[in-house]
Amino acid sequence: MKITLIRHAIAVPSGTEGIPDDERPLTKKGRRRFQKVARGLVEICGRPDVLLTSPLPRATQTAEIAAKAWRQVTPTEEPALAKANIDDILAVLAQYSPDQRVAIVGHEPTLSLLLARLLGGGFSERLTLRKGGVARVDVPGLPMEGGRLEWFLRPRILLTLG
Repeated sequence: MKITLIRHAIAVPSGTEGIPDDERPLTKKGRRRFQKVARGLVEICGRPDVLLTSPLPRATQTAEIAAKAWRQVTPTEEPALAKANIDDILAVLAQYSPDQRVAIVGHEPTLSLLLARLLGGGFSERLTLRKGGVARVDVPGLPMEGGRLEWFLRPRILLTLG
């Protein structure tokens, strides 16, 4: 399985008056910038078979932008991605075939923790995804067994490609 982890784009800051954290949307800048990032993502990463997203607005909006860039992909909301329980996320991933390409749109620190677990170590501090950042892990067996990092890209690189 090829797993692509995508951190949501720039959102309204946490603590913004009148907007609960779970309802924070992307900013205009976040949308514009991620549209370019998504074009770069298309250049280096083939269309996924499955696009899972956290149900929180900032993630679903990011997933919709990615889906539009990839064409013929429909984001599927996955509640486990809104929480930081890595075992639950791994169980969701285990439902997919080893030959599938699965993209995930989610949040920090969950994505870095998931990445660290997939790589078999405690690398979350060193491999923290920036907003709009992306990583690809090749998992030859079950997700619980881990995999190999193919690439880890900051949004600036994807912007250049896009």
